Amino acid sequence: MLIDTHCHVLSSEYDNPDDIIKECFDEGLDKMIINGFDKNSSFEAVSLSKKYKNVYASIGIGPENIDSYDDDTIDDFKRIINENKIVAIGEIGLDYYWTKETKEKQIKVFKSMLQLAKDNNLPVIVHSRDAFEDTYNILKEYNVTGIIHCFTGSLEIAKMYNKIGFYIGIGGVVTFKNAKKVVEAVKNVDISNIVLETDSPYLTPEPYRGKKNKPYYVKHVALKIADIKEMDVKDVIALTSENVLSKFDLS
Repeated sequence: MLIDTHCHVLSSEYDNPDDIIKECFDEGLDKMIINGFDKNSSFEAVSLSKKYKNVYASIGIGPENIDSYDDDTIDDFKRIINENKIVAIGEIGLDYYWTKETKEKQIKVFKSMLQLAKDNNLPVIVHSRDAFEDTYNILKEYNVTGIIHCFTGSLEIAKMYNKIGFYIGIGGVVTFKNAKKVVEAVKNVDISNIVLETDSPYLTPEPYRGKKNKPYYVKHVALKIADIKEMDVKDVIALTSENVLSKFDLS
């Protein structure tokens, strides 16, 4: 079972998300989790999940979109949280690379999203860039579980996240020539702690780098992981899918 745990198949990113979804399933993808990053995209993700059997939604406010967070956000999300295809809170997190000047508000929004996840017993999908220490400490404080999206850190950091119940989400970056840290992490982290993603339409893997990413390109991520770990790609796909199903309700 081939699963993309993180994509943005949304009208803000593609001319026709429906066409992309249909193409993905025609090309062998089994399931995808569409991640919202603000209110509008989160509601759109939910709408698409209702439309397609093997599409699931994750709702949240990402660190680059905290201006979409207002006093009604939590109530708006609570109103739809019991939709049976909302499987996570995300994309949420901290980004001190692009938006360090909003650090305090990012932390406030991140904590509110984590509390929402904890209250509803949902896993989280976390964006963290140049913010490891704060991300790690806050996650420990809330005692939630989930995925560290687009993991590009060191082996040491990967193992620290694994110890507190988080998988590392590996996407197209692992296929890039300069991705030495990610390759080292993938090589040395047990496959039981890895899941696959694309972050479509971004971070397109080789051999399609330079083109808009699509969720079914996740198979090229699986192929690269298989090469790094000297495993059969079928085993990589099966085991990473088992990991996803152990934390996310994709029934």
